[in-house]
This record gives sequence, structure tokens and C-alpha cells, in this order.
Amino acid sequence: MPVSVQSPRQSAATAPQTNLTLVDSRQEGRYVYGIIQSKDAMSFGKMGIGGTGELVYSVAHGDISAVISKTPVFIFDPTRENALAHEHVIETVMKQHTIIPMSFGTVFRTDDDIREVLRSIYPSLKDVLKQMEGKVEFGLKVMWERDHIIDELKKEHEEIHRFHQEITRKHLQSTYLARMQLGRMIEKALSERSTEYVREIYEDLRGVCVASRDNKPIGDKMIMNAAFLIQREREAEFDAAVNRIAKKFGDRLNFKYTGPWPPYNFVNIRLKLERGTAN
Repeated sequence: MPVSVQSPRQSAATAPQTNLTLVDSRQEGRYVYGIIQSKDAMSFGKMGIGGTGELVYSVAHGDISAVISKTPVFIFDPTRENALAHEHVIETVMKQHTIIPMSFGTVFRTDDDIREVLRSIYPSLKDVLKQMEGKVEFGLKVMWERDHIIDELKKEHEEIHRFHQEITRKHLQSTYLARMQLGRMIEKALSERSTEYVREIYEDLRGVCVASRDNKPIGDKMIMNAAFLIQREREAEFDAAVNRIAKKFGDRLNFKYTGPWPPYNFVNIRLKLERGTAN
């Protein structure tokens, strides 16, 4: 089955409308998107979150910089529009830099406050930037049609096939407990087959990734929800490997992978959020 590929989302040319909760409109703040390796002052264009097209620029401490834009001190609601604006800045910056993304809604009061935070956790930031240099993240979700797999099990799984045949030859009223038992057998077999498929996929991708992370699947159809850390120069290899795996499984599984993204699933650095207070 062809693999569904989704590239990072592209923001519209005009700034999206945003939903904001005002904390103190008299106090200007700084929204932080991420951290990069750079000592130079840079600007990335007028695309800041908030719908007013604020300039996105960098503030440095030594040879590391925060990518920021000016904003009144707001609490930003995590709407789709706000999330897209946040991601668009990160995706733009990552075209030329390795960026350590900050969590959505990170706001400080001044450039100097940001420099102080960079100074206070400088060794940790340098270490993470070094580890993530030249790497990007891809997401991979794998789905199946449960009913189709169950039909396969009824034909191919010897014990389930035999038990199902016995039930179909009897009246429903006399086979309630048997059907309950068959249901438990099928669920166990589904779990085993899902585990087998996922293990096989991870094994096939092990040679083309630096690291992987297993996230919780969403819904009954998804059996795998993973993130892979890839060297930029090996993106084509990863793409080819995913397509080979998808071809091997055919119609049994549906693959959807997205990226490249910053390493959201492989870093865990949070800057202290400073809120404004109304008088």
C-alpha cells in the first residue's frame, strides 16, 4: 500500500487570527520559540505569534541564542491557529539551524530576562544542541483494519478457526459462553500479532535512525505511534526503508509518516514561564 507522507504544515501568507487571554496589556513581553547555536543577531521575518506580524529575531548569550518575537504578556490559548503560528516559526528557523523547540506559550518579560535564563542553563543547552546537531525527527503511525485482521485470524489461526467453525454450526442461544471465549481468543491473538508487526517495523528501521520513541497509539485502528530521530543526510534512506516495509506488509497495514520536524520527542528542556499580573 502506498505510504501517506505529510510534510510540515505551511502557514498562510497572511497571519492567522489568534485567540488570546490578556494578562497585562501594559507590559510588553517576549515569546520564545526555541534555542539555536549562534552568537550573531539574526532576524527571520515578520511572522510572530499573535496575529500582528511581529518580527522574529534572536537574543544571544555567548554562542547560543533564543528565537523570539515581541508580544504583550499574554496567555496564549492552544488553538489550531496559535499552534500553527508557533510551528511555522520553528519550521522556518530549522531550515538553516538545529533548533531546540520550546513548549507552546513560553513568555518572558524582556530580552535581558531571556539572556539570564540562557546563562543559567548554558551547559545543558550546549549539551542538547551538540547531541541534536544535524538531526531531525520523523513521526510514523501505523494503522490496520481490525475487522480485516480478525477475518484473517478466523481463517489462518488454527485454534480460532476450529473454534469459530464449531460455533457457526450451533444455535446462537446455546453458544453465548463459547462466543465470549472466542472473543477473548481473538483479542489475545490481535495483541500478539500487533506486537509482532511493531517489533518487525522497529527492527527494519533500526539501521537508519539514531533513536526512536514509542508513543501511545490513538484509537483501535492504530497499532504504532512512533517518533524517529534521523540524521539529515539519511532522510532519503529512511524514506526508502519506510516504503520497503509498507510494500512488504501490503494491504494489511497503512503507514503514515510526517516530517521532518525539530526533535520534539527527544529533548525535554523547559524555560521558566514568567506571567504578567494585572494591577
